[in-house]
Amino acid sequence: MQVPAADTAETILVVDDEVLIRMVIAEHLRDCGYRVIEAGDGDEAIEVLQADDRIDIVFTDVQMPKRNGFELAQWVRRERPTVKVILSSGGVKAAEVAHDLCESGPLMTKPYNLDHVVARIRALLTRD
Repeated sequence: MQVPAADTAETILVVDDEVLIRMVIAEHLRDCGYRVIEAGDGDEAIEVLQADDRIDIVFTDVQMPKRNGFELAQWVRRERPTVKVILSSGGVKAAEVAHDLCESGPLMTKPYNLDHVVARIRALLTRD
């Protein structure tokens, strides 16, 4: 697989308070050629979004301390409307709310298949 140069790769912000989960998905996305930035919670993610205008997609867990994924998605839609959001959760009830906040439909359920995550990202990136 050819990996694009770091300055031309699409940028994915991976947000999850569970370090091991965040590391696994971030590493997989890097292996697929994406530029990846990691954040441990919604507040940290907003700091990144305010500092880096090259973010294309936010891939975030729903259940996090401080600011949850729904609140983060609402902030993104309001402040950075060109940035796409993918929500992920182990909870079934989250799907209804996620449908209204995500461009790509229902949320990704945990545990998620890494190839399905990449397919969802590619689909969002090719929409534009």
